[in-house]
Amino acid sequence: MMKGRFIHRMIMPDPNIYLWIIGISVLIISFYNQLIGLIGIVLLVYLIYYNLKEKNQKKEELRLYIEKLSERVDFATKNAILNLPFPLVICDQEGNISWYNSLFLEIFKGNYMLDENVKTYLPSFDLDMVLKEGKKEFKNTSVKDRFYDLHCEPFDISEDDHDRQIIIIYLIDKTEYVLLKNRYLEEKNVVAILEVDNLDEVLKDVDEVYQPVILADLDRIIGSWALLNNASIQKYSNGEYILHFTQKQLSLMEENRFEILDKVREINSGNQIPLTLSIGVGVNGKTLSELQKFAKSAMDIALARGGDQAVVKNYDKLSFYGGKSKAVEKRTKVKARVIAYALRQLIEQSQDILIMGHEMADLDCLGASLGIYRCCKNQSKPVKIVLDKRNAGIENLMNELQKDEEYDNVFISGDEALSFDSKGTLLIIVDVHRPSFTVEPQLINKIEKKVVIDHHRRGTEFVDDAVLTYIEPYASSTSELVTEILQYMFEKPKIKQIEAEALLAGIFIDTKNFSFQTGVRTFEAASFLRRAGADTTLTRQLFQDDMDTFLARAEVVKMAQLYRNNIAISYIPRNVINPALIAAQAADELLNIKGINASFVLSEREGYIYISGRSLGDINVQIVLEKLGGGGHLTVAGAQLSGIDMDEAILMIKNALDEYLKEGERK
Repeated sequence: MMKGRFIHRMIMPDPNIYLWIIGISVLIISFYNQLIGLIGIVLLVYLIYYNLKEKNQKKEELRLYIEKLSERVDFATKNAILNLPFPLVICDQEGNISWYNSLFLEIFKGNYMLDENVKTYLPSFDLDMVLKEGKKEFKNTSVKDRFYDLHCEPFDISEDDHDRQIIIIYLIDKTEYVLLKNRYLEEKNVVAILEVDNLDEVLKDVDEVYQPVILADLDRIIGSWALLNNASIQKYSNGEYILHFTQKQLSLMEENRFEILDKVREINSGNQIPLTLSIGVGVNGKTLSELQKFAKSAMDIALARGGDQAVVKNYDKLSFYGGKSKAVEKRTKVKARVIAYALRQLIEQSQDILIMGHEMADLDCLGASLGIYRCCKNQSKPVKIVLDKRNAGIENLMNELQKDEEYDNVFISGDEALSFDSKGTLLIIVDVHRPSFTVEPQLINKIEKKVVIDHHRRGTEFVDDAVLTYIEPYASSTSELVTEILQYMFEKPKIKQIEAEALLAGIFIDTKNFSFQTGVRTFEAASFLRRAGADTTLTRQLFQDDMDTFLARAEVVKMAQLYRNNIAISYIPRNVINPALIAAQAADELLNIKGINASFVLSEREGYIYISGRSLGDINVQIVLEKLGGGGHLTVAGAQLSGIDMDEAILMIKNALDEYLKEGERK
């Protein structure tokens, strides 16, 4: 580029160079001949004058050309704006309309819009976001039953030291695209699996003459519901169906909160036990096979949560509907035997075993851990229990364990557990299935082989890659499940008295002394533990309270306030020792008051607010606290909140209760 310019200057030099050459030449000639030099000077002056005149003329011509060109560009720009093939409007920095084209006028059927605010016609347009945040696009804005993309361009037109801006807004019609997209989404395939939870139990409980009637009513109600929703239905067994329908119909089902759950429960054809239905729905799978996989996974979750509910799985997103009734026991001893055998095989194949429960372990968690500990020791395997800091709920049991030298090095911290080999170690998680609620969540990611044993209804968060999962929401406690595993794992299981008492204490604490969530299997487990040496008197001493704890609990009960006439809400003062334990005990105590069907007690610790929820069964505290990120089961649940104060937490509980009760009214 530089070389080209140099050559051009050599060929076509600047006229000033010629004048300098002529000037020097004239001076040299004047030295030899003054007359010729004078003529040369006159000629030089003329040439300078002529050169200046030509330059000025060319500048003027260039100026005129630029002005005309600018005028033409302005004219073309104005014409282009006036004749744009899409609606356009211009407003000032206050949002007042200063100009619009005919296409924009047509959208609003000829209304006079000058000096009116643009938000009157474009409600989704946010002027502050354009001017302050620099946003230039608003997608899929609804305007007069059509959809537009709003594109915004602000321009500075400052005058007289006053900052002024105008915003040009042009609308790109996306209606056809949006409608096509919505139609595509609405017509996407959905797969649902339906399964009656307790059909066998109901049929066994009625006379044979009523059995065909119940089955016929069931098929009729589910078939009518499928027909109403334009779904294809295939029955592959008594009480088991598979449905195919569209996502549009799913939206209607969700809006009606799967009313089929209530219709099935209302079947009354000689049966004393109400039928309950579980539904697993798969959405947004890439193939029909993946949709069916999602539906099966959703069904497993519905059953793991106690049945009588619908679960919609959209990749990792889960939505729950129903699940407000008490879970009907559907456990079999065959399954317990299979789990016990599988767990024994896994223990035998592992070099080390780690047992881990949830944060702030209670007696059920620690009792179950000790039961699994004994399973491993009976197979002569090295085993450790991962435990965070001791708390008042397990203090008495830990003191008893300290009297036995065998448990001196059994309990380790989460940091110590992280040093174990990831491949040769088996991690057994008890009384919890949510990774974030465990003592050391990082351990779950590190250890390859994991086992989950829990009795809480399954939530959205889960240990997905476990090699063995045993979740039974019908069970009273995890201690009950572990007791059964002990019985079926060995012909003559060896268990220490303190371990039997710990397991029995776990059952005691979760059943409220055999008052809640108690089935036949619960008493069978308690009977086994009693025969194994558990002393009920000593067991009750494991959760005895001192006077300070009793008085603190009484104060919390005294401060309780009624919400909606039958729900008690209270909180733990900040200066109370062991707030988590007292909160759980106070929540239980409040249920002993006549007229109270549910209770929620809040405690504050280390920047978190913990909620203990309890119920007599009429209100599902699990669903209520799931709305706050918690979980549990129908009568016992918990949650933790951060970044808010106590008053805000209480308000959140009330809002969750309102939402829950409103959903119940819609059913």
